[in-house]
Amino acid sequence: MQPRVAGRKMSPKITTELLKQLRQVMKSPKYVQEPVQAYIVPSGDAHQSEYIAPCDCRRAFISGFDGSAGTAIVTEQHAAMWTDGRYFLQAAHQMDNNWTLMKMGLKDTPTQEDWLVSVLPEGSKVGVDPFIIPADQWKRMSKALRSAGHDLVPVKENLIDTIWTDCPQRPCKPLITLDLSYTGVSWRDKIVALRSKMAERKVLWFVVTALDEVAWLFNLRGSDVEYNPVFFAYAVIGMNTIRLFIDGDRMTDPAVREHLQLDSTLDPEFKIQVMPYGSILSELQAVGAGLSPKEKVWLSDKASYALTEAIPKAYRYLTPYTPICIAKAVKNASETEGMRRAHIKDAVALCELFNWLEKEVPKGTVTEIIAADKAEEFRSQQKDFVELSFATISSTGPNGAIIHYKPVPETNRTLSVNEIYLLDSGAQYKDGTTDVTRTMHFGTPSAYEKECFTYVLKGHIAVSAAIFPNGTKGHLLDSFARSALWDCGLDYLHGTGHGVGSFLNVHEGPCGISYKTFADEPLEAGMIVSDEPGYYEDGSFGIRIENVVLVIPAETKYNFKNRGSLTFEPLTLVPIQTKMIDVNLLTQKERNWVNDYHQKCREVIGAELERQGRHEALRWLIQETEPLIRVQ
Repeated sequence: MQPRVAGRKMSPKITTELLKQLRQVMKSPKYVQEPVQAYIVPSGDAHQSEYIAPCDCRRAFISGFDGSAGTAIVTEQHAAMWTDGRYFLQAAHQMDNNWTLMKMGLKDTPTQEDWLVSVLPEGSKVGVDPFIIPADQWKRMSKALRSAGHDLVPVKENLIDTIWTDCPQRPCKPLITLDLSYTGVSWRDKIVALRSKMAERKVLWFVVTALDEVAWLFNLRGSDVEYNPVFFAYAVIGMNTIRLFIDGDRMTDPAVREHLQLDSTLDPEFKIQVMPYGSILSELQAVGAGLSPKEKVWLSDKASYALTEAIPKAYRYLTPYTPICIAKAVKNASETEGMRRAHIKDAVALCELFNWLEKEVPKGTVTEIIAADKAEEFRSQQKDFVELSFATISSTGPNGAIIHYKPVPETNRTLSVNEIYLLDSGAQYKDGTTDVTRTMHFGTPSAYEKECFTYVLKGHIAVSAAIFPNGTKGHLLDSFARSALWDCGLDYLHGTGHGVGSFLNVHEGPCGISYKTFADEPLEAGMIVSDEPGYYEDGSFGIRIENVVLVIPAETKYNFKNRGSLTFEPLTLVPIQTKMIDVNLLTQKERNWVNDYHQKCREVIGAELERQGRHEALRWLIQETEPLIRVQ
């Protein structure tokens, strides 16, 4: 799953005038010290977030492409967009002919640096907003450009903002406080644990720049970014001080003040100083100026170039994943139980939805948008529902082949008994975050559709049932999910799994299951990831089967010589449509897995449907979880 900006259009945005205006400001002394020959527009915000507020959707504004991943580069003559396989079709639909689509991951696609070197005149300046580009990316790009005689330069005022006349305001919405029943650990104890990690590495200051890390550290949530319960803030933690950089009057809320103990006489080292959001740079510069030799400031190497540069190089301690990121990924008992509860409620809502669809689709009145809205309606009836966790991917027939499609009126197809329907959806509940994909057929699937579905299912089971040694990184499991597809010459162009937050971002580091061997952290008990292989046939259909799974200890005969064994437990408990399965392609072990999974769905979700008095959905669940029997 991958959220995108709401209200996405599939017809191209005409960008001729906007590009003309941008090229003018690239030369204007009002905005740049000296003209820049290229300008980079990354997709993130000042916190390097994957999902962003409307005011930060600069790349979508200039190009029309609003998928969640991509980088635009504009030169005096060219405009190019780099994105990955999830978005090739979408980007091609949304961009006009001013733009060249650069398909990342394909052999002939140049890197951004190589392309710039090939199109720029000698001695060019390449501009970028230093708050938007991560420090690690700046370093890599600057080095490559410098070796070719060009310079990467920070442009203090974002050039897109200078031409975006109706840019929305930055959100500043009320905060939600979470008590120990949800978090399991108080914010004070989290600060103690963080300071202990700082002391181990002889670090005096820790800078928290990622929005979900700020939210997790202080046991607060917000709604500044759609689908993600986060708020705009930074934090700087010293060995004896805590500074929270946040705007608005939300700190006057009595519940927030009490939660953070702002008015109590706490030990000084737990007293939170609340400071303006915009003062982070000057405060960090002051911290940097006051350091003595051997004193260090800890930042993520994904922090912005602007904030990283505020600390002199000799005093920086940079790591790819912060101790908060790693602690947040390993869920404690309260968070794990909350995630279980959230997935039970989610399954109840989806049983209601699929029961409703089985009855309504044959009438020819259900569209992709109606189905997505109905899924939200059923979820919103569940206790502690807050919002969706991403824009629902509700796609039938050929729309299913657009991996991260979101229906809009101009693309909205009617569900029918003749096409495969793919629903990838999820919710934020106060006790957990969900993300589930099911692929259904409301008529009779073809033999080929069943064959493809079954290969995807075999891959899903291979990951879910995998047993592996402690310390294994997720990318080593990715080929488990592809093996059955590869045997037949099929594949899919996305990762197999991502980390999932606990009432936080539906995508979180530092773990995942992907063919990209990025520096993912080893999987350990308590981590939660998705398991979502798929197969997509352009112009015909899309198939994906996704559960959220919890890493748990496993019992093995030799236990990897006491290294320890791990496996996965599915938290998602929604039936997998058996009519889509070619049972003869499954091994006995795989059939047992499906039957055991469906038995658990029947027991756990059946009991909750009974308790909530949802008897029709209960009948649907019982019918959908009948054991698989091999066809002779």
